[in-house]
Amino acid sequence: MNKNLIALAVAAATFSGAASAATVYSDDTSSLAIGGRVEARALLSENAKNETAPVLSQQTSNDVTDISRVRVNIDAKTQIADGVQGVGFVEKEFGSDSDNVPEETRYLYAGVNSDQYGQIVYGKADGSLGMLTDFTDIMAYAGSVVGGTKLAVADRTSNNLAYVGTFNNLTFKANYVFDGAAYNNAGKKTDQTGFSTAAKYNVGDTGLALGVGYAQQKDQTAANNAVNQTSKQTFAVASYTIGDLYFGGLYKYGHRDANNLVNGDLTDSQGYEFAAAYTMGKTVFTTTYGFMKDERNTSGAYDELANAVAIDGTYYFNSNFRTYASYTFNMLDKNKVGKVAASDQLVLGARYDF
Repeated sequence: MNKNLIALAVAAATFSGAASAATVYSDDTSSLAIGGRVEARALLSENAKNETAPVLSQQTSNDVTDISRVRVNIDAKTQIADGVQGVGFVEKEFGSDSDNVPEETRYLYAGVNSDQYGQIVYGKADGSLGMLTDFTDIMAYAGSVVGGTKLAVADRTSNNLAYVGTFNNLTFKANYVFDGAAYNNAGKKTDQTGFSTAAKYNVGDTGLALGVGYAQQKDQTAANNAVNQTSKQTFAVASYTIGDLYFGGLYKYGHRDANNLVNGDLTDSQGYEFAAAYTMGKTVFTTTYGFMKDERNTSGAYDELANAVAIDGTYYFNSNFRTYASYTFNMLDKNKVGKVAASDQLVLGARYDF
């Protein structure tokens, strides 16, 4: 039980419910499964009452916001050759309040999977760096403050040709996001195009895992209306599991991939993050610390981009139902970035996976 629970904790941020999906159709060559989650979430944090006011002078209050959501996915497979399947997957998300949790198509892709050579798909699919940011993105609610800044082409995105293959203890991912056909009113492209790649290696049965990845993205039209702006990111990760304990670490260096929190200038960034999880019976305790800074601050603006500690506890009644409490201590300077950007967060949640 404990090993299964800690595995759930490590995958919590990306687990969509597919593992407990119900097969609604199956024959000798094809199958169709439906899964997802229903998740009630109450968020307590400082929110701005007047969004038109300057950031540092916004009126704020401690409000409870309903950020509940539901996800529904369909996973289809059919045998097209010996050891080769055609696959299709779609997942939608809906919120109780569309202003707080907008409707979103999270995944929509189809492709071919080979038991020997891996899987290649096209559509809205994961980029390559999510496999690495999962090392520290383990919280029931709070996300990875450093890993969450990965470039769009390295994250879940559309117009994406993605490959993943696992060979013994090595998993390799690569994806390319094509130049799309979106334009602004001035007739300039607004798409992001580029690629990412990553590799993860489990060191035998030692409990140690290592990973490295790289992403490069060209923004067709930047905020200042400049074109062909290139951003780059490099990630390195490691984790160690021993019994009921899990430890993970992440390092990121980015070139022109972040914005200063005070003046909005595009900048390089550097960050690191540490995560830990402990399983005690049916309860999993997790914590993360993430820090990221502006590497090119020459104007005297505030150079911290993220500085936060998150802790939470999750109780698994069974594999389908859990409850959790999560608190984030935000250590940014509110006198420099404003109360909202520096606000702590408390979230209470209940989640049913099907």
